[in-house]
Amino acid sequence: MQVVQGHTPFRNLVRRYENELIVAVGKGEPALVMSEYGFKKVLSLDEYASYFKNIDPVAQYKLWRTKQALDRSSHLKDSVPRYNVYSERVSAAFVVSDPVDWGRDIQVLCDILRSGGIPGWKNCYQPDLYFAADDLEYQAAFPSQRLGMGALRIALESIFNRIHHNNLEYVTFGKPNPFVFKNTEALLAEFQPSQFDEHISSSGCSQSHDFKTLYMIGDNPLVDVKGAQQAGRPWFSILTRTGVFKGKDNHKEFPADMVVDTVEEAVDFILRREGAS
Repeated sequence: MQVVQGHTPFRNLVRRYENELIVAVGKGEPALVMSEYGFKKVLSLDEYASYFKNIDPVAQYKLWRTKQALDRSSHLKDSVPRYNVYSERVSAAFVVSDPVDWGRDIQVLCDILRSGGIPGWKNCYQPDLYFAADDLEYQAAFPSQRLGMGALRIALESIFNRIHHNNLEYVTFGKPNPFVFKNTEALLAEFQPSQFDEHISSSGCSQSHDFKTLYMIGDNPLVDVKGAQQAGRPWFSILTRTGVFKGKDNHKEFPADMVVDTVEEAVDFILRREGAS
């Protein structure tokens, strides 16, 4: 089984930043994720920020600490940065997943992005910035929708544009960006070389429709269905009522090819349509 995640397209940038210092943002272990893709010099924003005294002016008031932060603080006094963060510029920041400490992360990202890659310095050059997804909201266990990476991007962009003379520049790879769908086609084609005569461009995207149908099952019309529509053939969108979308009828602005109540119903439909059941 090959799992394609929102940040999977980051692997296409390994050659560009393989030996450059980069910062990974998000919950869990974002630096480990980027290292597994092949990036050689990567620090989580947690670790990176810990090397700059007073970079988070309200850190002393935060009674909560992540496990990663606690592990680092236990030996911080004797720790030496793995890379020379005080003189080596950050070439790019990658938002891998939703951050835990939004306030600190927005502050440190602004420091990196408006300083040319070294907080505290003054430089008009902005390091590159990438987001794995741009979902404004998503459905979790709480009844109301939760703010996602798209909300972080909006907040960061709004603040950065107020404090810097140039507008924030960034790239989002997540849905509804058609790149995500085309990149998925290319990845699937790589695993089926004997069945498909694919033609892959230098960007890693399929240049022909080797698949008769590819199914997108999602619960968010603004990202899932919209993305499938923008990608075009061979994508077939199935909208479920399991998360963001709760409507009785199809979504008016981005109607799916089919609407069902559950993911199970979507899978059953696909199996019947493909003659697999």
